[in-house]
Formats: sequence, C-alpha cells, structure tokens
Amino acid sequence: MNPSKTPLDHRRAGVLLHPTSLPGPGLHGVLGPEAFHFIDWLDRSGLSVWQVLPLGPTHDDGSPYQCLSAHAGDPSLISFHKLKERGWLPADHPAQDGDRDWLRSLRDVYEHWCVNRVGDEQAAFTAFLEAHDYWMPDFALYMALREEFNDQCWVQWPEPLRDRDKAALAEARERLGGEIQWHCFLQYAFFEQWRELKAYANQRDIHLFGDMPIFVAYDSADVWAHREAFLLNEKGAPTVVAGVPPDYFSETGQRWGNPLYDWNYSAEHEFEWWLERCGSQLSLFDVIRVDHFRGFEAYWEIDAQCETAIEGRWVKAPGDALFDRVLEGLGVLPFVAEDLGVITEEVVALRNKYDLPGMKILQFAFDGDATNPYLPHNHEVNSVVYTGTHDNNTTLGWYDALDHELQQFVKTYLGEPGEAIPWPLIRTALNSVARLAVIPMQDFLELGEDHRMNTPGTMEGNWSWRFSWSQVAPDLSSQIRQMVKMAGR
Repeated sequence: MNPSKTPLDHRRAGVLLHPTSLPGPGLHGVLGPEAFHFIDWLDRSGLSVWQVLPLGPTHDDGSPYQCLSAHAGDPSLISFHKLKERGWLPADHPAQDGDRDWLRSLRDVYEHWCVNRVGDEQAAFTAFLEAHDYWMPDFALYMALREEFNDQCWVQWPEPLRDRDKAALAEARERLGGEIQWHCFLQYAFFEQWRELKAYANQRDIHLFGDMPIFVAYDSADVWAHREAFLLNEKGAPTVVAGVPPDYFSETGQRWGNPLYDWNYSAEHEFEWWLERCGSQLSLFDVIRVDHFRGFEAYWEIDAQCETAIEGRWVKAPGDALFDRVLEGLGVLPFVAEDLGVITEEVVALRNKYDLPGMKILQFAFDGDATNPYLPHNHEVNSVVYTGTHDNNTTLGWYDALDHELQQFVKTYLGEPGEAIPWPLIRTALNSVARLAVIPMQDFLELGEDHRMNTPGTMEGNWSWRFSWSQVAPDLSSQIRQMVKMAGR
C-alpha cells in the first residue's frame, strides 16, 4: 500500500494546461504574471489541481517528452518580469516576457547578477548547486559542449568527449568554465521561479501535478552521462528503441526512438538513477503522472534498424523491484499511473500493489460494450478521470468527428443532455466516482479540433497551442465552481 498523503486523498477537480499555453506575447507562455493570474482563476473556479506536461528543456521540435535532461527546467519559461521584481535585471531593461530574443536577454540578466549579487544571493546559489550536484555538473557541461559542437548529438562529438574520457572532461570543464556556470545560473533562475509559483499555488490549496516520462531522449545529458544504464553499442548508438505497438492512435504503432534501459545494470546499482530522478521531480510537484506506466511491467522493444513499431516484442521490466526501492528510498509514491494502451492483468496487479490511481479517458468510453472500463459506470474511486489528454483531440473536435450513430450513442448514454458538447462530458467527469477529475483547458473554453495540443505520430504543428483571456467568458469561473461544488469536489 502507498502510505503517502497526496492531493488524491479526497475529491478534487483540476485543469490540464502546460505553462507554454499560458497567454501573453512572444513564442509561448512563461512563469510570469500570467501564471499567477491563472492560479487566481483556478482558485475562483474551485479547481485545486493544475496539471502540466514535463518541464524540461526541449529539442527544436518543442516536445516536452523528448527533453535534454530528466532533471533540468526549461530556461525559456523564465519570466523577465519576475527577474526584474527580484532585482536581477534593471527595471528599465527592454527585455519583456515573450521576448523573442530571450536567450540573449538572459545573458544580460546573468551579467547583471554576477556583478550585483550580494552575499545572501551567492549563498543561495551555492546551496542550490550543492542540492543538485547529482545531476547539475554533467548537465551544465553537456549543454556547454553541445553548444560548442553546434547542437550536434553527443554521439557525434570527438571520441574522447563522446566516451567521457576523464582527461578530456577535465580539460573541457576548465576551458568551458564560464559557460558551465552560465547554465547553472539558468537552472537556478528557473527553479527559483518555479518554487515561487508552487508556493503561491499551495498557499491557495492548489496542487501542482507533474508528468514524468518513463523514457528519456537519446540526445540528453542523462544518456551521455550514464551510458552504461542504457542498451547502447560500443559507439553509443542504440541497439533497440522504445515505442508501442499498433493501437488507437496509430495503425503502425509509435516508434518513439528513445533508448531502452539496461534494467540489469539499474538493479545492480539499486536503481540509484531512478531514485535521483523521482526525487528531483518530487521537489517540483505535489503529485506526478508516470507516463507509460505499463512499461514498468513490460515494454515494447523495437530493433533500432526498424522504421516503424510494427515489428517488436514485449520484454519484462522489474517494476516491483524499482517501486520497492523508490518507496524505501523516498518514503512516498505520490504517483498516478498512465495505464492507457495495451493493459494486461500483470500491469493492473503492479498498479494495485502500490495503490496507484489509474486513468480513465471519457473519449475512449463509447467504443465497445458496457464493459468498457472508461464508461463512467465502470470507474474506480482510486483513479483520475479526464475528458481527454494532451494526446487527444479536444472533446468538441472528437465529438464532431464521430459518425451520427456514435454521436447518438453518446447522447443517449448521457441522458440526452440539453447542453452542448463538451459540457455534458465535463459534467460527467466531475460527477464520476474517480477521486480526481482533470479537464483540459481547451474543453472549458469549448474549443474545436484546431486547438489540440498534440497529434501522436505527427512531427509538425504540435505543442504550440495557447489560450487568451478573451476566450474566457466572464462567468466561466462561477459556472465551473458551481459544477465542482455540486460534484462534491
């Protein structure tokens, strides 16, 4: 059983919105005033959970599920407004939240901070580095080297650096000392802003719900620094990669391409890397969604030479031993199991052993018969219900794409509701027995297919959706609050 206390100890309602989707100018949202304004809106709406996607620094495609680090935060989320409030940048500096030249402006921040930091600030920075010394030195060096080699993947670096020759690493740390310190500062700034935001939310009984992908990106500090923990050949190339077989989302499956873990190595080293990873995420969030939970029981292994995920095989994973070790090391397992896809009795047994909530997606509920586990009458108390996730269409877009017969089945099951979609699905999620109900912001705003966050299996047009306050009706928060209250959340 899971002994930890989490936001799932009683009925709550929340929203799914990644910080990049917050309003404002520029490329995407940041951890500035709009983020605090959003927390105020959640508070007025009676919503006490804010779920986000992974917060790590992304590659050029913007996917938060393929990050440069399993521990680091994304510097592009740093708010210049908050930096000026703290005195890390002069108030008259032209940099603003949404600044398209944000990285250069952050250089100005760093230079100003280096000159003007006082003893307390230096002490706080030193304490931060000490608290994160299990990952920060490798990450900062990785980022400095990656920039030096024009953003090439580490496997393309000169062989001594690729293979982490001690002398080559020592020389690089000496040569790139300034850049290494710069990347450490960026992380300090990010973590400080996230800490302030989390404190603001928690003071209002709003809990932050994070997301931890099971796999990490091949081009990441984690794989470079811990090559022995992954199934790679002598030159560092993956021999097998991760994915899932054909399913609801794709007829050819999904070939994610992430390197797979050498679980024997992890077990021999008492899952130390996993303990560190879970610990860093628990410092950011109150509860964490464990993405692709079924991969901890068995994962889909694809030969690295295969172009699709059709040809692969299930391989057993040591989920019991891993979670036993995490529980022993951290004392808590405040996790939600993303148990979607091909779920076996063994996966259910693993989830139940640790009393982890699973996920119920209403958009999956209306195919099949009355035994469909996503239908509301089959929901379980220890679960999280969604109208849809970041990988789904918006609920309005999903409904509009159904054929007439299935649309009628949805209406009939829901009791021929008079209100327009998506509200009957939102109301159904809130009234579910599931202890937590999470609604994507797009559904609260009644938005269609053009506003979905991600389309699995596609490479373009994802991760860029944002809302604006002009889309939020003046009475929406009171409408939601009433529904939340009636549902006992």
